[in-house]
Amino acid sequence: METKNLDIYGDAPLPWSRARDAMVDGLPAAETPVFLGTTRPDGRPHSAGVGMLWLDGELYFTSGPGTRKARNLAANPACTVSMRLKGLDLVLEGAAERVEDPVLLERVAERYAAGGWPAESDGVGLTAPYSAPSAGPPPWHVYHFSLDVAFGVATAEPYGATRWTFDR
Repeated sequence: METKNLDIYGDAPLPWSRARDAMVDGLPAAETPVFLGTTRPDGRPHSAGVGMLWLDGELYFTSGPGTRKARNLAANPACTVSMRLKGLDLVLEGAAERVEDPVLLERVAERYAAGGWPAESDGVGLTAPYSAPSAGPPPWHVYHFSLDVAFGVATAEPYGATRWTFDR
């Protein structure tokens, strides 16, 4: 991983462990705002809120197969994830790929359920008594987000701004 200090006030670079720990503590949580940015086929941007999940050092989210974000990802998996965590604003750049492994789908469902959303795996995606009003009918697809670059801006001491570039 490469780290670059973006702070213009003389603060030290933020350690990646601070961002990682904030994601561990804040995901999934309904009060943690997370937005997925994708690109429409005509090149226009699209942004939508998602329920992001941290599991074993990896990031996951769900989407109904008929939603704009799922259709965008099918055409172009490049995307961004933006979130406001405790003491840190974080923007992630990478790609999303649909999860089809039934064992992993079960683990993702269990973690969402432990976080308060009563999700279950049906072997293809997730089902639950409810989801976002715009999610469409279940089952909802699960996506794995592969991280390339992250930008963090501390909103609490110690302050700073940092870019982390990851080897994939």
